[in-house]
Amino acid sequence: QVQLVESGGGLVQTGDSLRLSCAASGSTLSSYSVAWFRQAPEKERGFVAAISWTGRSTIYADSVKGRFTISRDNANSTVYLQMNGLKPEDTAVYYCAARFRTAAIADTRLYRNWGQGTQVTVSS
Repeated sequence: QVQLVESGGGLVQTGDSLRLSCAASGSTLSSYSVAWFRQAPEKERGFVAAISWTGRSTIYADSVKGRFTISRDNANSTVYLQMNGLKPEDTAVYYCAARFRTAAIADTRLYRNWGQGTQVTVSS
């Protein structure tokens, strides 16, 4: 089973950029599709972006299209979420999740491997 660790969160201002990382231990990420989800206070966890295990397909939530980019570096067993043009409504705890050898999937119920999350706060 793969263990996931997120990093790269922080406090930024509107319009700034951050790059989140999702690193794996216990197994390589190269055989897993990976997704990013986020959860703001008193809100349900929502889909942000996902990348297939081959890296050939990606999907995004409408709210982040054109601003966020998901990518993977299989050599380093890491998946990234580049976030540009950050807005206060992007403030949340960001989680990465992995599923073995599937397409990019947006459904939280289909992921069994989760990280602990990293806080992103965007001030106005």
